[in-house]
Amino acid sequence: MLFGVPMPILPAGPRPLSPASRAGLGAALVLLVVVSGVEVADGPQANFVGLYAAVPFLAAVFAYWQTVLAVGAVATIVGMVFAGTDGRFDTVGMVNVVGITLATGIAAAVATIRQRKDNRIAELLRLAAVAQQAVLRPLGPQVGSLAVAGRYISASAAADIGGDLYEALDTPYGVRIIIGDVRGKGLDAVRLASIVLGSYRHVAFERADLRSIVTDLDRAVARSVGDEDFVTAALVEERGGTLTIVNCGHPAPLLLRRGQVIALDPPAPAPPLGFMPVARPRVERLEPGDRLLLFTDGLGEARRDGEFFPTADRAWRLLGHGTVGDGLASLETALVDWVHGQLEDDIALVLLEYTGPDGSASVAMPSWEVGAAGS
Repeated sequence: MLFGVPMPILPAGPRPLSPASRAGLGAALVLLVVVSGVEVADGPQANFVGLYAAVPFLAAVFAYWQTVLAVGAVATIVGMVFAGTDGRFDTVGMVNVVGITLATGIAAAVATIRQRKDNRIAELLRLAAVAQQAVLRPLGPQVGSLAVAGRYISASAAADIGGDLYEALDTPYGVRIIIGDVRGKGLDAVRLASIVLGSYRHVAFERADLRSIVTDLDRAVARSVGDEDFVTAALVEERGGTLTIVNCGHPAPLLLRRGQVIALDPPAPAPPLGFMPVARPRVERLEPGDRLLLFTDGLGEARRDGEFFPTADRAWRLLGHGTVGDGLASLETALVDWVHGQLEDDIALVLLEYTGPDGSASVAMPSWEVGAAGS
């Protein structure tokens, strides 16, 4: 049976054991020692030789087929020693030894099949990671007059893939950032996130008004989803030191300024993309050193024992030091520690820092800023 299953060819040179193979080898050897000890304690008659057949099967749970064959060979030899203790093999001893040999072959075949499935799963996870990276391109470290860092924290240990999205672009109308959260999970959520980001990367360079971008994105979402699907989103624009935020059903960004944390709630609530939002912009003047945290609702929902993570209370202490990348790393560490590594939803984080006016470029003020009409 073993030879009916194609085996991968070993590469030249020594091949180090993986942690799983070491675990399988260790467990199998422990069982081998235990059975041998029981056999020795039982006396000269071999009554437990058949138990050695379990040794290669235990190794097959974790180890590669090569390790299983090696362990099975050792178990077979030890079984032969005990079966022939009195200098001859009886029928029962021969049957037991043959059974160990057959068990070794079957266990090696099982290990080969399991290994192939593990390799296929690993490849699928790798492709999922590539898909996620294609959707979420790396941010920063500098976009216009903003230092930018982004971070994606997956609730699944198996794959970093979901429907949270972000992007930062340096456009003729200033630096524009979007952060959003697609309803749902998995590949359908990634597909919709890619549609939103693809549309955004085009219209962000074409529309002078954030509200026009919202209209375009809403149409893209409406064309691509069902009646109950939607995307929450917050669009941020920094233009000449003026910060403009248009929020469509998304958690309000947090402004970190001189030790204070200010939630930038919208002037009026607006529904998510897909429900024809009519959003009113919120405008703030930035000061050099101001930081802005954009996040998806996975951060607001993170909790332990019913207690939510105190984002606003700890934001300045976690995010106000070092670079923006350092701040996000501190936030992620504190968050994962708070929930003991058990997140319920994916989280996208973007941290911005206004570094001051960009003298290399001159952009017009937003049309809705007070006093900008005559400038």
